Amino acid sequence: MKTRYATENVPSTVVVAKSPIVTPMSSPPRELRYQHSLQGVKARNVRFDLQMKTLVLIAALAVALWVSASVAPSSQAQSQAECSLTSTGLVPLTDMGRRRYRGFRGGLYPAGRNKPSPGYLRKGLASARRVRPIGDKIVLLSVGMANTTQEFSAFKRAADRDPAKNGNLTIVDGAQDGWDAERVRTDSTYWDTIDERLTAAGVSSDQVQAVWLKELIAGEARRFPKDARGLQNDLRVIARTMRFRYPNLRLVYLSSRTYGGYAITGLNPEPAAYDSGYAVRGLIQERMGGKVKGPWLGWGPYLWTDGLRGRKDGLVWTCDDVQDDGTHPSKTGIQKVVNMLLTFFKTDPTARRWFAPTR
Repeated sequence: MKTRYATENVPSTVVVAKSPIVTPMSSPPRELRYQHSLQGVKARNVRFDLQMKTLVLIAALAVALWVSASVAPSSQAQSQAECSLTSTGLVPLTDMGRRRYRGFRGGLYPAGRNKPSPGYLRKGLASARRVRPIGDKIVLLSVGMANTTQEFSAFKRAADRDPAKNGNLTIVDGAQDGWDAERVRTDSTYWDTIDERLTAAGVSSDQVQAVWLKELIAGEARRFPKDARGLQNDLRVIARTMRFRYPNLRLVYLSSRTYGGYAITGLNPEPAAYDSGYAVRGLIQERMGGKVKGPWLGWGPYLWTDGLRGRKDGLVWTCDDVQDDGTHPSKTGIQKVVNMLLTFFKTDPTARRWFAPTR
């Protein structure tokens, strides 16, 4: 963008008009006035030159800093996570009891419960009994964003080494970096990439019978409950898409975000990370009420905890559990999620029958 500077027009020839009678006491001689005029013009020109040089120097410095930042190694360009925010004071959904969050009750399921109602659980068990090998394969697939693929790919490696895992079970990581819920629900190329990964694993979309779904909205800045409702709408569309792309899908397990208090970017900090739990709960409640059709929807492991303050089961999330951006999990953070996923699939009544059947 060009910047215009207002300058005074200086004539190349100075014309001095003849004046009436001038006495020595009323004004200086004409030659002196002419010299003063030239000195004033020169002074203004000098000031203008200095201003221009200063602006050019500032612009050059800004460009140099920008270029330096753009080509610097990633390790130098990264900042450290905000490790001082060790607690938000928010209460994990699983610990809320009768307390409310901005008028909304806690619990993973309606009425403040952390487990599905007996009637809804029976429906989940009925769906679980329908999970059987198709062409000798049962596929457990992940759907989600960067954090999801980091966590689920590590879970796959751990589960594949576990002797308790069902020999007919194939685990496929379909989650992808850079795909938030808004983008997944509107861009079909996401699903094309999953198809490619299924093919590479030697399985097909017809063999997908269980999904772990974990998503967010990047840059979410709306206040609760608008942020949760926005994500809930996206999750509903994603669930409907999976219903048609995977005709034998029986079970979808959802998880919300991990603690976001250490974040230094606007990707998904607090309280959006915490609020995503209400988006998951809201969608499950819609499925319980029959407003959403298709596979049974239930909670996978609940991952959020209030930083170092933790929650009743002892789970804490330290600054060492995140990368320098404070958002993506580090090796220790990934391992915590892996452990929760393994425990869930090996113990949950709707999952253990087909994930780790008793021999």
